[in-house]
Amino acid sequence: MKVLVFGNPFLENDSLPLKLLPKLREKFPDIEFKEIDPTEDLDKQGRDLIILDTVEGIDRVIELNSIEQLHANKVYSMHDFDLAYNLKLLKKIGKIDSVRIIGVPMEIGEGEAMREIGEYL
Repeated sequence: MKVLVFGNPFLENDSLPLKLLPKLREKFPDIEFKEIDPTEDLDKQGRDLIILDTVEGIDRVIELNSIEQLHANKVYSMHDFDLAYNLKLLKKIGKIDSVRIIGVPMEIGEGEAMREIGEYL
């Protein structure tokens, strides 16, 4: 299994999945955790994606199993181009089949996040 890990190391509230990478790799050695930018070629990562990312507006780790559950913002510039829009576009043009997102809250401790992420892996 491969899990794509997103985050921004320069923004404290968007960096937890990246900070957890060493612990995740140690705790789950049979899983490939791959740090990737969400604007990269996601379709080259396989047809069925598993993503670990920070999600705004939640208070515990959640799992989304459908692209339709994602909120895609209107795109006005490249800055507004977000993961939800990208995934929906890839699905529509037949480049990917499914997406499973493990969403990590912006305000959660590392220990609690590790326990809750483990429930979905």
